[in-house]
Amino acid sequence: MSESLFVPQNGSRKEIYEAIIPQIKALVGAETDLTANLANISAVLKEAFGFFWVGFYLKKENQLVLGPFQGPLACTRINFNKGVCGHCYTTKQTVIVPDVEAFPGHIACSSASKSEIVLPAFDKNGEVFLVLDVDSDELNDFSETDASGLEQVMRIVEESL
Repeated sequence: MSESLFVPQNGSRKEIYEAIIPQIKALVGAETDLTANLANISAVLKEAFGFFWVGFYLKKENQLVLGPFQGPLACTRINFNKGVCGHCYTTKQTVIVPDVEAFPGHIACSSASKSEIVLPAFDKNGEVFLVLDVDSDELNDFSETDASGLEQVMRIVEESL
């Protein structure tokens, strides 16, 4: 893939996901380094949508540890039973939070974050090995369109293992 990203101007989120998913596949398809792939995926999502924060937390021993991301400083370690990322990890399901202030146990890495979506990726044994965390500085910014598009991105991450 070239070093440029095509994002349809004035496209709906669905149209943008449809445009970037094949580009992400091409970008990570020939690369075997997980860190490089996660870094580029974070950059693509940040550039395509302008989300406040996009990044990955990887399972390391008994915590989720910050991995590649785009955006302001972030929490470095998250326990499995804490916050939206921990909830996603333990339930093994995509979590959409329209208002982070209303989510019990939310971890405020940034007071500018207003809504959030977190998705799991699974290893070959069906265990969560990382989560994708996307934050917005707008309330109720994520929908099933985002869940569907980002779940496709997570399948690409799983295939790259």
